[in-house]
Amino acid sequence: MGWVSYLIILLIVVAVVSILLYFFQERFLFHPEKLPKDFQFQYENQQVDEYNLELEDGVIINGLHFKTERPKGLVYYLKGNSKSIKGWGKFAVDFTLHGYDVIMIDYRGFGKSTGKLSQDSMKKDALYVYDRLKEKVREEHIIVYGRSLGTGLATKVASMNEPKALVLACPYFSMSKNVKRYLPLIPLGLVMRYRMPTYKWMKYVDCPINIIHGTNDKVIRFSSSLRLSKLKPDSTKLYPIIGGGHKDLHNFESYHRALGEILTSKRRAEVDRENTSIDFIRTKKKKK
Repeated sequence: MGWVSYLIILLIVVAVVSILLYFFQERFLFHPEKLPKDFQFQYENQQVDEYNLELEDGVIINGLHFKTERPKGLVYYLKGNSKSIKGWGKFAVDFTLHGYDVIMIDYRGFGKSTGKLSQDSMKKDALYVYDRLKEKVREEHIIVYGRSLGTGLATKVASMNEPKALVLACPYFSMSKNVKRYLPLIPLGLVMRYRMPTYKWMKYVDCPINIIHGTNDKVIRFSSSLRLSKLKPDSTKLYPIIGGGHKDLHNFESYHRALGEILTSKRRAEVDRENTSIDFIRTKKKKK
């Protein structure tokens, strides 16, 4: 078989993969956990209220409000691409410990939230929730926190508002550029419907930017945070978590020191092992 035949086969493979990625993109990028409507959220030593926001198109966005007695502010937490806030909720302790209330939401199709997922709907919903928060809390007391997938959305929210600070944990430079690592031959400019250009949105962020990233992250490389930190160097602080991966940042004392410094505006010498998520062990999915 000549090189022309190999080229034709390669083009066919690229075309097939491109079509599959375009139409089944959600299955590749998102791993939602759906919860029954009557599911009861329960967290030890945490005061939490559940809420449902009904959007104009009848979509329900389900969320949790973790409360402190005398909140000094509010953390708007935008989570990653897997599971639901049922599991992500345990990380609220890292913020309530420092006197911050926490608001978490499930994206459309996750948990109890309804509706069809798209990049536009994710941006719209994230901004809508923030607008509702502004009605009750002054922006100078709101910190926008994004983790993994949520970093792009958090950056978008901060770019269109004036929160106290933006915190990005394991951020990607852009979703399409991150996927390009795994599919170098696919024309992602035509195929990707979830581009999430964090680097473009960050240029319009005026508040202090804090980036936390593990140096051993295999999912979203640490280099993406290095690139992002150079976009607005005067207002950005990068916290490298030496040896940290993508899913285990909370197991590193340096991560909690970084959060403590950001939330309290001062350095912390010690980490509270009893009241933070540092000793949480990630449960593996059981095989059926």
